[in-house]
Amino acid sequence: MAVTFYDLSSAAGLKKLDDYLLPRSYVTGYQASKDDLTVHAALSKAPSPDYVNVSRWYNHIEALLRISGVSGEGSGVTIEGSAPVTEAVATPPAADTKASAAEDDDDDDVDLFGEETEEEKKAAEERAAAAKASGKKKESGKSSVLLDIKPWDDETDMKKLEEAVRSIEMEGLLWGASKLVPVGYGIKKLQILMTIVDDLVSVDTLIEEQLTVEPINEYVQSCDIVAFNKI
Repeated sequence: MAVTFYDLSSAAGLKKLDDYLLPRSYVTGYQASKDDLTVHAALSKAPSPDYVNVSRWYNHIEALLRISGVSGEGSGVTIEGSAPVTEAVATPPAADTKASAAEDDDDDDVDLFGEETEEEKKAAEERAAAAKASGKKKESGKSSVLLDIKPWDDETDMKKLEEAVRSIEMEGLLWGASKLVPVGYGIKKLQILMTIVDDLVSVDTLIEEQLTVEPINEYVQSCDIVAFNKI
């Protein structure tokens, strides 16, 4: 189902986007996609830090674009120039809300600017309160990590090397985009992006106990951290 955002140049539009991204890392799905690029392009400048979730997401997409780009297709997202309801902070009368909901019955898009139900408001308030009150929420952040993985020589099968790397699975680890980068003398190294939950995955331990030991060390000579960004 496509997602619709309204007037991201306005405070009301950014607030709705911020609420939407509170429980999400990406606009749609579980990896960066063209939907994230569409919303990113609709923002004329970096959002204010006051919009905590939008700023987190924006900085992460900026980092991905600098490092390796975004290739996911996404589910579809639409950016409208202005909202179909007033941008005033005050809540519209209940009658107007019902009328607006009735008009949207035939619309398959998710209207993120429309008036929230009482249940949605309560859920949003509970999530926001929990995020502020819990110290663990702040500690359990995520990081985007770019690794350089070097083979033994130019005869190493780089396809099998990447397959071996991606075969590592653990809670809090998500492998992302990758590419081969020439090193010299016909040798190429693998650059691969991963997203980790900081409290669940130690990058140093991952390298020492997974990436450079049997059976993966049949292909991998060494592994280095190129970039490490909090998201």
